[in-house]
Amino acid sequence: MTDSAPAFHQGPNGKIAYRLTEGDGPTAVWLGGYASDMQGTKAQKLAEAAEADGSAFLRFDYTGHGESEGAFEEGTISRWFEDAEAVIEAVAPGPKILIGSSMGGWVTLLYALRHPESVAGMVLIAPAPDFTEKLVFPRFSSEQRTTLEADGVLRTGTSGHPAETYTQGLFVDGRQNLIMGESIPVPCPVRILHGLADDVVPTSHVMELTDRIEAPSLTTTLVKGGDHRLSEPEDLERLIQTVKTLSP
Repeated sequence: MTDSAPAFHQGPNGKIAYRLTEGDGPTAVWLGGYASDMQGTKAQKLAEAAEADGSAFLRFDYTGHGESEGAFEEGTISRWFEDAEAVIEAVAPGPKILIGSSMGGWVTLLYALRHPESVAGMVLIAPAPDFTEKLVFPRFSSEQRTTLEADGVLRTGTSGHPAETYTQGLFVDGRQNLIMGESIPVPCPVRILHGLADDVVPTSHVMELTDRIEAPSLTTTLVKGGDHRLSEPEDLERLIQTVKTLSP
C-alpha cells in the first residue's frame, strides 16, 4: 500500500496530518504511541484491511510527530489529547472504535472518559496510561533527574530519535492526566492485546489497568513471546480480527 499525501486539519496546536479511508460502519481510529507516526506497520495494515472491507478508518499524527506541524519537545499528554480530540471530532464525528497503541492507549482512555457517548468499542495494544509517572520517571537515575530539572529536557540515548527525549513539561503535565489511581468507567467493549515479552510496558501494568477498567465486557489477550510492537504477521492478523469483532 502506497500512501497518498495526507490531508490536514487545523488543530489547537498546529496542523494535524491525517489519512481517512472512507467506508461504512463506525470509524476505526488509530492513536499511535510516543514518537510514533501513522505510517507504522500496524496502522498501515489496519488501513489496508479497512480499504479491503469497505470500512471507515482514520489515522493521524500528533503534533511534533510524523507529517504534522510542531516540535516534538513541546508535546505533552494534554496537547496530544487535544490533537486527537480535534481531528477525531472534525473528521469522524459519528460512532468510533478507538485503537490505542502504548501511549495511544492513554490518549484513548482519556478520550473515552470525556466523550463516552461516541465510543462504540476500544482496542488497546500494550497500553501505557500514566507511563510518565509509573514506567519512565522511576527508571531515571538521580543524575538524570537532576539534568531533567536543570535543563528541562533529558536525552536518554545518542541516536537523536525523539523516543529517547523526555521533557520536564511532559512529566509535569502527565501528572495532571493520571487515570490509574481509581476505577476507569468505559461504556463500551474493551479488548486488550499485550505481549508477554514486552520490555517497555510490563505485564503487571496491563493487569493493573485491566482491574481498573469498568466496561460492559473486557478481554485481555496475553501473547506468549510477543514484544512491545506486536507487529509480527500473526500479531497483525490478531489485531485486525479483534477490531472486526467490535464492528457491527
